[in-house]
Amino acid sequence: MSGRRPGAIALVLCTPLVVGVGTVAAVTGWGYAQEAYDVPRPTAVPCARALGYGGATLPAGAHGAQCTVVSWQDTEYYARFRVPRAELRKWLKTTYPDAPEPSTQCRPPYDLCLGLGFLEGDGVEADTAEVDARFTKAGDAEVLFSAFAG
Repeated sequence: MSGRRPGAIALVLCTPLVVGVGTVAAVTGWGYAQEAYDVPRPTAVPCARALGYGGATLPAGAHGAQCTVVSWQDTEYYARFRVPRAELRKWLKTTYPDAPEPSTQCRPPYDLCLGLGFLEGDGVEADTAEVDARFTKAGDAEVLFSAFAG
């Protein structure tokens, strides 16, 4: 055998096999691990629960309400609804009487927004709540309410 070692030849021939099998095992394991950490999907909940988490109730005249929760490490409730534009500020003032005036300097596409922080003892489960509203030509306000604790 002209000076070649059988171990070196075996190493050269087996390396691609070992690397290939190792790669498949690593990718498969990573896929299963990612599945365990996937972000949960929103789940429908009663709007009384979603709004109540942030210290609110559905305003009079609201319609088309849809509410969800996403909970994993943190808990986030969302409520989407429409309300007559004239009722929106009344609802905010009644719901959060000590809050500052809502702002008109909001992130697009919103026309009116209010961000709130709560302290322990405020009687609200959430740490924060946000109300973002976009005014429609029909005279309604499309409202996105979110409440978060984590």
